[in-house]
Amino acid sequence: MKKIIWLIVALPLLVISCKNNNKVGDYVAIKGKLKSGDVEKITIQGRGYSKDIEVDKNGAFSDTLKITNGVFAMVNGNDRITLFLKNGYNLNLEFKGDKFSDGIVYTGKGAVTNNFMEDKRSFYMSDLANPKTYFKLDKEAYKAKVAEAKSILKGFKDKAKNLDSIIDKADARNDAMFFGYIDSNYEKMHSNMVKFAKGKVSPVFKNYENSNGGTTSLKDLRGKYVYLDIWATWCAPCKAEIPYLKALEKEFRGKNIEFVSISVDKPNAHKTWKEMVKNEELGGIQLFADNNFESEFIVEYGINSIPRFILLDPEGNIVDADAVRPSNPKLKELLKELGI
Repeated sequence: MKKIIWLIVALPLLVISCKNNNKVGDYVAIKGKLKSGDVEKITIQGRGYSKDIEVDKNGAFSDTLKITNGVFAMVNGNDRITLFLKNGYNLNLEFKGDKFSDGIVYTGKGAVTNNFMEDKRSFYMSDLANPKTYFKLDKEAYKAKVAEAKSILKGFKDKAKNLDSIIDKADARNDAMFFGYIDSNYEKMHSNMVKFAKGKVSPVFKNYENSNGGTTSLKDLRGKYVYLDIWATWCAPCKAEIPYLKALEKEFRGKNIEFVSISVDKPNAHKTWKEMVKNEELGGIQLFADNNFESEFIVEYGINSIPRFILLDPEGNIVDADAVRPSNPKLKELLKELGI
């Protein structure tokens, strides 16, 4: 699900393409003052474009850019935010916090479109952009929540007078994709969320091969919380989570939780799995499912995409059937809230 949300947020970067019809002297003027005084430069990046802008000791910056009209990223290390830049714009940026991602208020020519994008960013970073917010509701509450979200988005559009037509069209496609996904998946996902709601008894796996030898069943782990990682050696997003999972397992080692990774690789990748467990020094409990995606446990949970994470309590009941990833700081917060 998270991948879908990311695609919706990032879509303007993919769909916007404009010809550069610069006239002599056309450029973007951009200025602002960062709240943090320890930044030496910021970078404006676009497709085939990159320019560093110096920041003075007071956090102020100002520059002009000759660009191809479109969506750009303003970057400071891992902190970044998107802008829509068009030759002729004259933008002043007022930062809400120390980070770009804390939000920006724009004034000047081009402010309407960029403030609209900032409103949309805040929406897509909120719970209203999480499909689980809708799927967990009964039908009437679901309809009301969708109507609430659409009303908020309409409010953004209504106050964005003279919104650039490129962003307007791309935004309409983004919203149509998002609500189309919600609508087409509601019945199935709602049923699953009811079936696998917090407190429900989890499906079980039996006698999965353990990389340390022998087999392991879910019942063997009773008495401890269990954080399940469903993955495969060919899955790049799964492997991207490995460093975070290893760090989490190390931090919580000896506490009342087991970190269990279940590979859904096919039998012909069994050797690859064994080698990866050894070479990557994977921690926790490493298991190999008995029939890849057709394993009874995997089918019962309706898992058809990975990575997938599941958190169970010491009695084998579900805490979260679609838990957050190890890379998400909220997971560690949840584990601590549970007293682990």
